[in-house]
Amino acid sequence: MSGPSTYTPKYAFTRWMDSRLPIIRMGADFMTFPSPRNLNYWYAFGGILTLCLITQILTGVILAMHYTPTIDGAFDSVQRIKRDVNFGWLIQPIHAVGASMFFLAVYIHMFRGLYYGSYKAPRELLWIIGCVIYLLMMATGFLGYTLPWGQMSFWGATVITGFFGAIPVVGESLQQWLLGGYSVDNATLQRFFSLHFVLPFVIAALVGLHVWALHHAGQNNPIGITPKTQKDTLSFHPYYTIKDAFAVAVFLLIFAAFVFYLPDALGHADNYQRADPLKTPAHIVPEWYFLPFYAILRAVPDKLMGILLMLAAIAVLFVLPWLDTSKVRSMRFRPVGRWFFAIFLVNAFLLGWCGAESPENYAFKIGDGGLNFVWLSRITTAYYFAYFIIILPILGLVEKPKDRPESITKAVLGDADRGLAPAE
Repeated sequence: MSGPSTYTPKYAFTRWMDSRLPIIRMGADFMTFPSPRNLNYWYAFGGILTLCLITQILTGVILAMHYTPTIDGAFDSVQRIKRDVNFGWLIQPIHAVGASMFFLAVYIHMFRGLYYGSYKAPRELLWIIGCVIYLLMMATGFLGYTLPWGQMSFWGATVITGFFGAIPVVGESLQQWLLGGYSVDNATLQRFFSLHFVLPFVIAALVGLHVWALHHAGQNNPIGITPKTQKDTLSFHPYYTIKDAFAVAVFLLIFAAFVFYLPDALGHADNYQRADPLKTPAHIVPEWYFLPFYAILRAVPDKLMGILLMLAAIAVLFVLPWLDTSKVRSMRFRPVGRWFFAIFLVNAFLLGWCGAESPENYAFKIGDGGLNFVWLSRITTAYYFAYFIIILPILGLVEKPKDRPESITKAVLGDADRGLAPAE
């Protein structure tokens, strides 16, 4: 916890402002927030994600001014933005590539939280709010994918909205509400455009709540030990502002490389063709950041079960704080847990690989038979759920963790600081 505010307004205006709307105090308290002194660069992705969100909102507002949300004008309006609108050649790729960079950063952020146990008490609500943000990001990403109205946009919208029809009792009505009718048409595109425009602002509000929860519960750290003395912490500024600024600069270099040299590399080639309801693509696939869940969806032959399994893959993240029974937060001190986490990481990449491939393709040839991607997706899906529901609960009870340092300072400085009070 950050403790009481230490900000003291020095000037007449700042005193007047502080007594009526303490925005300056909030900024000052944020900059002096005591952070664990052992944070590494994996903890810089919170700032990177904030930058991504701001970038997406600003570019999205500009693009919305020139976009035409009709099935006859959407594809042409995107092309016109890139060719005729001032700096449209830059703004549109920043927004399109920015979606992929946003998800790349959020996946790294989530895997860091999984590895260091950032979801454990007292940060359960912090983790849950983050999961809600991720869920809204997925919805916003899907809605945005339909707006260029290319082949993948149209058929992706057709397939995904078709899944809702498999839900018993309310499925058909829900599908018609999403579509605005009985098929993907103008009403669908206009609804998707409206929701895609509004949801980022909802995400921004939740990010503010996420940061508030972080400052209340305090930051986790790589060794998962709660700071015990003032020596365990550093002021957020200038130590972590400079460190985060360097990480942001490196991230922006990667971002810029895609925007200027590979702006279309992260999209599907079919989506650069105008949507044609009479021509079905050979293989309908979502954007890369949805591929693991797409593989889970296709892991079972029944449509309804596939939908439920995909939803369960996200829902299990919400209850993760209560599934992990280990008293130790960080995987650094859990040697067996590290191996299972490494397998989980590889498993996630395999799920993405399965989601990108056609089910008819074979991954391995073994004699006259083989293991196709359908079975590989079933195996990886089984491990995904087993990791959360079976492995983490049992491992927390039977694994013997390594000895942990007495304090953060002791872990960082070793014997250099002998005046530290013993850990409780």
